[in-house]
Amino acid sequence: MDIQIISRDGEPEYAVLPWAQYQALLTAAGRQPPATPSAQPSHTATEQDLRPLAHLRSLREAKGLAIETLARTVGISPSYLGLIESGERQPDAAIRRSLAWELGIAGWRDET
Repeated sequence: MDIQIISRDGEPEYAVLPWAQYQALLTAAGRQPPATPSAQPSHTATEQDLRPLAHLRSLREAKGLAIETLARTVGISPSYLGLIESGERQPDAAIRRSLAWELGIAGWRDET
């Protein structure tokens, strides 16, 4: 099996595996595999969804997080997070999801 393990704080948190292998595991466990997801995204990002990114610094500060702490938790450098906070850089979808997770914000998704 081709499995990717995602850890948080040094402990395994998620296991990611190819869709076909996931369906095979469900079948072997006697469970009905879910339908294959469509290629179309279920959500299209709107300007309102992305608006919290413009307030990233204030969201981080409201949580009492130092820029270094949030950056390291998300897996980026503090200087890159500073560029994101200042609007000089736009993070990719993975970084958006990580920031949203750490800050407890819903809706930071891209169309990809």
